[in-house]
Amino acid sequence: MQRLFILTLSLIPWIPAVLCWVSTKKEFTGPEGGSLTVECRYGSHYDKHVKYWCHGWTTTFCEILARTDETSSANQDKVSISDDRGKYMFTVTMKNLKETDSGWYSCGVIIGNEWQADDIANTEVKVFHGVRVVNRIVSGEEGSSLTVQCLYTLRLRLSEKKWCRRGDASSCLSTGSKGSYEDASVAISDDITGAFNVTLKKLQMSDAGGYLCSAGQQQVDVQVQVRPHGSTKTEPVTTPPTPSQPWYHYRYMLESIVGCSSLLLLVGLAVLARKILRKKASSRFKETEEIFSDNPKGMRNLQRSKEHIIKIDNKEKASSRFKETEEIFPDNRRGMRDLQQSKEHMIKIDNKEKASSRFKEMEEIFPDNPKGMRDLQRSKEHIIKIDNKGTINLLAY
Repeated sequence: MQRLFILTLSLIPWIPAVLCWVSTKKEFTGPEGGSLTVECRYGSHYDKHVKYWCHGWTTTFCEILARTDETSSANQDKVSISDDRGKYMFTVTMKNLKETDSGWYSCGVIIGNEWQADDIANTEVKVFHGVRVVNRIVSGEEGSSLTVQCLYTLRLRLSEKKWCRRGDASSCLSTGSKGSYEDASVAISDDITGAFNVTLKKLQMSDAGGYLCSAGQQQVDVQVQVRPHGSTKTEPVTTPPTPSQPWYHYRYMLESIVGCSSLLLLVGLAVLARKILRKKASSRFKETEEIFSDNPKGMRNLQRSKEHIIKIDNKEKASSRFKETEEIFPDNRRGMRDLQQSKEHMIKIDNKEKASSRFKEMEEIFPDNPKGMRDLQRSKEHIIKIDNKGTINLLAY
């Protein structure tokens, strides 16, 4: 039962993480040698809190790389962070990416309360070597234009960039030494920093199909889709919620209510379970008393069991009280000495009760043995003598 209470209390620090008041995308991808930007959103009630970016999954095992309250740090050439309180968003930029930078990171907000863990949102950073595209599938309407953004790593910065029809090597268009290419239907521009853009102009239905973005010997597939002119069919667009949308604020209130209600439910269940167990124990004792109504020995054993349970419960309470009192008297020698004497007195009383119980059991064993009873009586007198000496010494002190 005690474990259930401890489990319930241990869930309190994790309430903010459950409510998700800090959010970001689940994954960010960047080229080796290049950079990537991570946007972390937070609730308006966190506008004045300190934000940070750390390498790790949980608050316990997370290496902080940048904080908004530190203007300079050992990682400032690698990681930068800025907080836009008006938009309820802080931005993290990671530069000079290496493949070893891949892993799990966390956007964090410091709560400043020892009873609550920081509010964090996890994301995975993937650093690639080679070529990637921002969108593997792109679409546009007939007669319009569309752009494909191809990313490449720093090692491929000076390599030739190409745009080809999949399966047709003769269709490849290259940037050449100029770093760009353009004709009536296609334009390719390379920024020489980690990305080149391919723009398909005046789309035709025949432009639909598979293509390849390539840099050096590295390449990646792209699927181009073309819709007929005047078509009403459009691709669904998912817009992430922003703080300017009214329901975004109500979401925090709803999540807070759900989180607190869940906590109260857990506490209520723990209390209810404790009451049920006590009621069951009381019912068992009552049933046993009815069974041993005409059995003095059975009733005596039952009474001892009840007294033993009460004694254990009292010991736990006393131990808890002593612990609290020790925290009160850390620098008070006299108070600690008195407390120690009280504890020793309680132990002595407990030992007396145990000895008395054992003597009583032995007296029942030796009812017709004069020698056994005589030896038993001497043992009792010896214990009483030792106890009286201790009492005299205590009074003298």
